[in-house]
Amino acid sequence: MNTKERFLVTVNRELGSGGRTVGRKLAERLGVRFYDKVQLEGLVKEYEMSEEQIELLKARKRNWWTEICDKISRAPGADFYRPDEKGIPELVTSDDLFRSESRILREIAAEESCVVAGRAAFFVLKAHPNSLRILIRASMASRMERVMRKQGLTEEAAASVIEKVDAGRENYTKKFAGVSRYDTRNYDLVLNMDGLTEDDAVDLIMQYIERSEK
Repeated sequence: MNTKERFLVTVNRELGSGGRTVGRKLAERLGVRFYDKVQLEGLVKEYEMSEEQIELLKARKRNWWTEICDKISRAPGADFYRPDEKGIPELVTSDDLFRSESRILREIAAEESCVVAGRAAFFVLKAHPNSLRILIRASMASRMERVMRKQGLTEEAAASVIEKVDAGRENYTKKFAGVSRYDTRNYDLVLNMDGLTEDDAVDLIMQYIERSEK
C-alpha cells in the first residue's frame, strides 16, 4: 500500500479483540478519517443514501462531500444490537442496509484515504487499487475479559454476547460476501492481540505499511 496516493485500510475484527480501537488509532497515525458501523448507519439514517440521493447532492453542492463528512461527525449513534425475547443482544442486519452502506463505502473510498472498520468492507472494496485488508483476532479468554470489563457484564452474559455477535457477523459476511470472515485469504495482515496493546498493534501495522512502500 502506498500512503502517498489515495489509500484504503479495512479492519475486520472479533468482538473483544480491541480491533475497533486499533482501527481508530491507526487512522489517527495515518492522518485520515476513521469510519465504523455506527457512523455508517448514521449516514444511512440521515441521508438514506440511495444512488439518486448521492447524485442529487453532487449536482446541487460543490462541497457535497464536506457536508457529508460534517454531518457524520454529528450523526446520532445507531444501535448495533437489539434484545431478543430473552433480553440477549442480537445483531441487526438487512439487505437494504447492506446496499446503502456499500454505496456509501464506495463513495468514501473514491473521495478520500480512510480506515474502515467492519461492515464486510474487505469484500465491498476489494477492487480498490491501493488498499490494506486487516483482521484483528484474540483468544476467547482475552475477549471475554475485555467484554466483561468494557460492558460491565458477568462471565455468562459476556459469553452470550460474544457467541451472538460472532454468529451474526459470520452470517452477515457469508450472506453478502459469500465467504467466511475468518478465511485468512481475505486479508493481507492478520494480528493476534494476545499480549499486545492497541498501540503495539498499530506499531506493527505501520511497520508493515512502511516495509511495503520500500
